[in-house]
Amino acid sequence: MMRVIPLLCYTTVEMNDPVTYEIQIEGWIGARWASWFDGMALVHSGTEDTSPVTVLTGPVAEQAALRGLLTKILDLNLTVISVKRQEQEHAY
Repeated sequence: MMRVIPLLCYTTVEMNDPVTYEIQIEGWIGARWASWFDGMALVHSGTEDTSPVTVLTGPVAEQAALRGLLTKILDLNLTVISVKRQEQEHAY
């Protein structure tokens, strides 16, 4: 008897296409740090009294750049809540 194993389908992204990421960080990061995060947009949610969160959103050129960005965050002793890759629309 032959077993059929389904193959997983993955969306491929060209190496030269930057991917947009959303990184949630515990606490508030001041606007003066925006340039340090490679031009990512900083948005604050919550209040300073109730679980403040900073959300960094923007394009990341490659996995090495994402790792460098996360290293900067960790070097500041900040807590990363989540890292989400934003889905891209492709024209086929």
